[in-house]
Amino acid sequence: MSARKGPYECGLDAAVDVIGGKWKVLLLWALAQRPQRFGELRRELPKISEKVLTQQLRELEADGIVHRENFAQVPPKVEYSLTDFGVSLNEALAPLGAWGRAHMAHLEATYPQRHPEGA
Repeated sequence: MSARKGPYECGLDAAVDVIGGKWKVLLLWALAQRPQRFGELRRELPKISEKVLTQQLRELEADGIVHRENFAQVPPKVEYSLTDFGVSLNEALAPLGAWGRAHMAHLEATYPQRHPEGA
């Protein structure tokens, strides 16, 4: 798990510490649709590596955002879902998503100028 830097300067600082990185917000979005198994999340986010997916899920679980449920069956089954805390975080991100949708064309048009190396 990544080390938390706290104490925080403001609420945004605390929130970004929890959702920071490329994949956590996308995982929140995917799990808001329905509980999912590890393989389903891999298919939903095909560019994420298994190592990073495992790491991000563990961090979100440690932060109380994601619940990991182990089913006692053969073969083993594990399912991930949002906790109530995770649902509240996802709801807080909704206005940010709306802003992104409203400005996506502008952001995509300026992307090459902001990142000329293409990364």
